[in-house]
This record gives sequence, C-alpha cells and structure tokens, in this order.
Amino acid sequence: MIPSMRTSNVRLIALAVCHLLYIIIGAAIFSAIEGPEETQVKKELQATRDDFHEQHKTCLTDDELEQFIEKIVKAANRGVSAIRNVTMSEPNWSYGQAIFFAATVLTTIGYGRVTPLSDGGKGFCIVYAIIGIPLTLILFTALVERILIPVKAFLYFLFRKLGHVYQAFYIQLLHLVIMGFGLLVFFILIPAAIFAVLEPSWNYLDGIYYCFISLTTIGLGDYIPGDSADQPNRALYKVATTLYLLTGLVMMMVVLSVLYDIPELNLGFHFYLKSDPVDDERTRLKSLANMQGPGLKYTKQVNEAEGQPSGQENFRPGAGTYQSFQDKDIGEE
Repeated sequence: MIPSMRTSNVRLIALAVCHLLYIIIGAAIFSAIEGPEETQVKKELQATRDDFHEQHKTCLTDDELEQFIEKIVKAANRGVSAIRNVTMSEPNWSYGQAIFFAATVLTTIGYGRVTPLSDGGKGFCIVYAIIGIPLTLILFTALVERILIPVKAFLYFLFRKLGHVYQAFYIQLLHLVIMGFGLLVFFILIPAAIFAVLEPSWNYLDGIYYCFISLTTIGLGDYIPGDSADQPNRALYKVATTLYLLTGLVMMMVVLSVLYDIPELNLGFHFYLKSDPVDDERTRLKSLANMQGPGLKYTKQVNEAEGQPSGQENFRPGAGTYQSFQDKDIGEE
C-alpha cells in the first residue's frame, strides 16, 4: 500500500471512530434531555385517560376506550386528524396540499406526517420519486451554477478592494461569512418570524427550528405549517411554503458551494486519497484555482520581465479564474 493511501486510510478510520463517538454522545444528551419530558407527558396522558374513563365507565369499557384511542392514533400517524369535525376539515389531499407533499418528496425533506393511504398511491410515490429526485438535483445544480456567477462576482469585488491587504483565505472567509449571514437572516430568521405569526401554536424558536430542520432536509415532521384545524387559506399557505422551501434549499446549496471552495475549511479534503501528501504551495494554488468565475483572471505578483513593479495589479480576460498572490506569500507559507 502506497504511503499516501495508508495515511488517508488512517485518517478515515479516525474519522469513523469520531463519528461513532459523536452519535453515542449525542444519543446520551438527547436521552437525558428528552427522557424526563416524555415521562411527564406520559403521566399527564395517563391521568387524562383514567379521568375520562372514570367519568364514563358506566357506558364505556376500558377495552372499548383503548380501541377508540388506537384508531385515533393510527389515523393521526397517517396524517388524518380527528380534531373537531373530521368530515368538515380540509382534506390533506387537496391540490394545494398535494403540491406541498410532492415537493417534500422530490427535495427528500419527507416530513412523514402526510403519507399515501392507498397501495396505488404508495406505488406511484416510489416511481415518482425515482424519476423526480434526480431531476430535482439536476435543476438545483443548474440553478446554483447560475446564482454563483453574481456570488463570485461579489468575491472578485472583495478581492479588488482587499486583495492588497489580506491573503486570499481571509477574503474568501469574509465572503463566506457574508453569504452565510444572508442565508441566516433572509431564509431562517425572517421566515421564522412569519411562521410564528401565522401559526397559532408556534413561538419564534419553533419557527427557527422548523426552518433549520427543513432547509437541511432533516424533515422530522413535528412542525408543519398549515396543519392547524382552523388555518385560513390552507392550500395557498401550503403552496407559498413550498416556494419558500425550494428557494431556501437552492440558497443553502449556494452557501455550501462557497464553503467547499475554501480548501482550508473543506475538511473532506483531508480524507480523500489524493490529499496525501500535499505541500503548502500546491494547497495554496489549489485554493486559488478552485475559485472559478467568468471573464477575468486577476493576478497580483512580481513581474520583473514585463517591467511591472512588485504588487502591481494585472487583469487578463478569458481565463475564468481569479488569483491573487505574491511570490513571497507562497514562500512564507
């Protein structure tokens, strides 16, 4: 086995062990936090059940009550709520609701609250997802590619303003912070406030929690907009939420792309087979080469052959890559 592969495998094993420990520690924390809360809810539910049965024990046996509760729970798990008049509530499979469900399937968010009830619906969902998920990924990738044009133009602007003062990594880091802050404000904090206003049982933290869980495609399904029994314009609300999710996922991918373009922050780089060994100069040049963009190649380096002074800026069209470095920087790093 070549040395680079051996080193990479050792790193991979270490990463797998750390990942396993992370799961174990996380499970312990979740259990410690949520266990007492679950116990309290169980006690309250048992007390409510016993009180109800005590008041109606002359006309309702314990087995009959248990069967009734099982039917209610089974229906709720399949997305059918028994709150208020179940026949008068808006159906889960209205067209607006179906659009929301289709979007959660294709984006792999998959809340799991509303699911196909029939065998035909389950079979169609499989075929629909097999075809639709790859198409959705292609669409998102194409959109991200186009959005990155102005995003990287902004990066070039930062280089023009700050390239003579700071190294490329710090300018890329500033660019990432600005993009991440924009994502946080416009796709998590502001939508969370809107959801907190529109959803009667949500607070602001619930809104932030929902936005984060959805845009990271975790999709736990414990909070879903428009599921309250008296939600006005429910179908329209679901369609608007669908548009928010699609836009938010694309912007999340844009920010992740900006992150991955910074090798110093792309931890996966240290676990790939081709990452060993890499000297400082190659890492530096790879960092600069990864910043693809339209039209310009910006260099800031010593060029005595052309009679330019040290540090003079030089623009060359058509290279598609932005570079900013000095010979002495490479030697020092």
